[in-house]
Amino acid sequence: MADHGLDGSQPVDLTKHPSGIVPTLQNIVSTVNLDCKLDLKTIALQARNAEYNPKRFAAVIMRIREPKTTALIFASGKMVCTGAKSEQQSKLAARKYARIIQKLDFPAKFKDFRIQNIVGSCDVKFPIRLEGLAYAHGAFSSYEPELFPGLIYRMKQPKIVLLIFVSGKIVITGAKVRDETYTAFENIYPVLTEFRKIQQ
Repeated sequence: MADHGLDGSQPVDLTKHPSGIVPTLQNIVSTVNLDCKLDLKTIALQARNAEYNPKRFAAVIMRIREPKTTALIFASGKMVCTGAKSEQQSKLAARKYARIIQKLDFPAKFKDFRIQNIVGSCDVKFPIRLEGLAYAHGAFSSYEPELFPGLIYRMKQPKIVLLIFVSGKIVITGAKVRDETYTAFENIYPVLTEFRKIQQ
């Protein structure tokens, strides 16, 4: 099973993923500059899928169904797009939001599109001794089960944060390119196997 993808169809490239596990991308956060000043009230009134509550938050919140995403649109022309499951989808969504703004007669451009954060997750399918891991890797780990059930592991190279749960579920955040997500997981995988909880 280790050499197959999630649905068992395409084999995993073991040169890139020696563990046989490929983290799934769950959320991409990107930013783009529409490069023009925006009247948020006008946008909120004219766009269908927009909400604007300036007392709560200084941006229009807009949603589209395909790709299923949410955008935060600021008066400065800066925009943040969240919720896409791949880099391409994130860019496509950001372009769609820019198009909506253009149709409302703002001279919106599409400058400096950047991926700011990639969140991935996976399941190693075995329980992990978080106390032991936290003790052995104290310099990188923060584990306070009363506050948060997962161990927070701050990897230096690549600079990635991993949330490690006793169940074997892992969340990987902070990457700007997907390969950092994969590298971080492959770096931590031998550590996870070392602290595998032996079932009684």
